[in-house]
Amino acid sequence: MLKLRFGLFSLLSRSTLQKPIQNAFPRAIVAAFSTEASSVPIDEGVQVGKPKELNIRKFKPITPGLRHLRQLVNDHLWKKGPHRALTVTKRKTGGRNHTGKITMRHIGGGHKQRIRLVDFIRKKPGSQRVLRIEYDPGRSAHIALLEHFETKEKSYILACEDLRAGDVVESLTHLKKPASGDNIIQGLDNGQFFVEKVKRGNCLPLWAIPTGTAIYGISLEQGGKAKLCRSAGSYGRITSIYDDKYLVVKLQSGEERRVLQTASATIGRVSNINWQHRKLGKAGRSRWLGIRPTVRGMAMNACDHPHGGGGGKSIGNKPPQSPWGVLAKGFRTRKGRHKNKMIVKGRPRGKKNKR
Repeated sequence: MLKLRFGLFSLLSRSTLQKPIQNAFPRAIVAAFSTEASSVPIDEGVQVGKPKELNIRKFKPITPGLRHLRQLVNDHLWKKGPHRALTVTKRKTGGRNHTGKITMRHIGGGHKQRIRLVDFIRKKPGSQRVLRIEYDPGRSAHIALLEHFETKEKSYILACEDLRAGDVVESLTHLKKPASGDNIIQGLDNGQFFVEKVKRGNCLPLWAIPTGTAIYGISLEQGGKAKLCRSAGSYGRITSIYDDKYLVVKLQSGEERRVLQTASATIGRVSNINWQHRKLGKAGRSRWLGIRPTVRGMAMNACDHPHGGGGGKSIGNKPPQSPWGVLAKGFRTRKGRHKNKMIVKGRPRGKKNKR
């Protein structure tokens, strides 16, 4: 017992006693068991602009749950709760429909959450000031709380990368396309308009965005909600003008599709680009997020899954498939290109095309 106490005291003395203890006890524990953020370079080809370093917080493996835990360092996030007026209670369903049948597996439990009402249309014109950047439990990206200068109304939007509190963004979705040959947009010539208005976080119609600009939150119709490029780190690029009505936008998957020029998009890239590099560390943390365990079909009985039954680890002479018989490899579940006329070029498929 004496050795155990001495060992615990020496562990805490090396970490906490050298630093002032914070007011919140959980933060002091996290600071005690965390090491300095490690810098790991990321593939430069994925970045927009200059490559950045990946700041990950590692923890001393004093418990099995901390051994593999990797958390991203986001010191700029708001430390308190959300703007209450822009949230609603999230009702859990457990993956069941109105008759009580499970229609979505691996869902259940989890911590209580409130849904943030994000403005995906950005219809109200004018300039807005960014009050803070917040964490959203319902999505992988961060959100920004805006305050309109004129009306003092507040709203949430998807935060772009490097957007910080105090920045000013503007919504210009109400602009009308000038006549052909006219170089004046909102009282400014094209060059001056691009310099002053095409900035990070501004929402513009696609016809007003220069070719090659990184955009996210892309809508598919005039005045519609953003539907493309909404998850963390995603973005698209305007590659060319298809005709007088459409533009060609290239997505990260390599797919190129037509989008209306009157549709809107936001300049930049969705925030929290390193979200994919996090590690939960333990199964319990996955349950906190409302994710239930996933059992392999091979471990089931033959009556429960096509891969089940048999002697040993074998699925028999069957291709990999879902519990309902839908093929999992090489079987296209998306409609063909002839069904979706907006797709100009499909995403590359196969090992040769992905290289």
